[in-house]
Amino acid sequence: MSGTEVSKVQIARVFIAGLAAVVLASGCTFKKAELGSASNPIKLFFVPSVDAKVIDSNSKIMKEWLEANTPYKYSINVPQSYIAVIEAFGAKGADVAAMNTSGYIKANEKYGAEARLIVLRHGKKTYQSQFIAKKGRFKSLTDLNGKKVAFVDAASMSGYILPLKMLADAGIKLGGDPVFAMKHDSVVSMVYQGQVDAGATFYSPPDEKEGIQDARRLVRTQYPDVEEKVEIIKLTEEIPNDPIVFRKDLPEDVKKTITEAFLKMVQSDQGREAFKAVYGVTAIEPATDKDYDSVRTMLAKLNKSADDLMGKK
Repeated sequence: MSGTEVSKVQIARVFIAGLAAVVLASGCTFKKAELGSASNPIKLFFVPSVDAKVIDSNSKIMKEWLEANTPYKYSINVPQSYIAVIEAFGAKGADVAAMNTSGYIKANEKYGAEARLIVLRHGKKTYQSQFIAKKGRFKSLTDLNGKKVAFVDAASMSGYILPLKMLADAGIKLGGDPVFAMKHDSVVSMVYQGQVDAGATFYSPPDEKEGIQDARRLVRTQYPDVEEKVEIIKLTEEIPNDPIVFRKDLPEDVKKTITEAFLKMVQSDQGREAFKAVYGVTAIEPATDKDYDSVRTMLAKLNKSADDLMGKK
């Protein structure tokens, strides 16, 4: 082999060695950072249930609290819909999210997302709907046979699905197609004005200081005597409140750490106030997927799917 040929071989070897070093270095450079690090933070999703600015400011407080009390860094995401959160779970773009009940059913069904926490309202982890009517108009729910009833909309759990199940269980058939008012306060107004015979809305128990907390309170400014004029005919069965949901393949130690941190957060003054501003609640407790089996049973009985309910509580 000539000197020139030897030189070419040496140059080639040096080139290959250099290329290998570059490839190895690139492999290290592009290796995904550890979950929870600054370059790969835990991705928290909060779907707007109140003003987006309120969520933005208070979610930052929650982020700071979590970062101070867990070994992880976090990023806050506020998408426009629960559908966006569900698909983010599928793409591993969401790690933890606050969801409504129907959104969770779909996220679990499609991507195996897991409920680990549930919010408490008025000390309860369940909620109900109510049928309302002009005071003294009806003695019982069966009196609604053949009557005109207003609901919120066909995708509303508390404003349609729960009341629909109660009617079905009682064998009650309404007169004509259901009326959808699109908002809970609009249902109350229609009942108050006599536009419909009865209505179905969300129910919350009364507060000792502030009085009624169900949907009738939404129109008290417009109709100060609504509590005297419109009464509750019947309450529906109870179903579980909104869950806090974790991505299925999130490491178990991460799930446990964040779950415990959320529980501690609502025990601190600052964390509790931020949580209340975002969710309207001040308490949470552990939950499992089994807590939502009653919702699945109800949907099956009504021949409904989670797809029918997306975006509404």
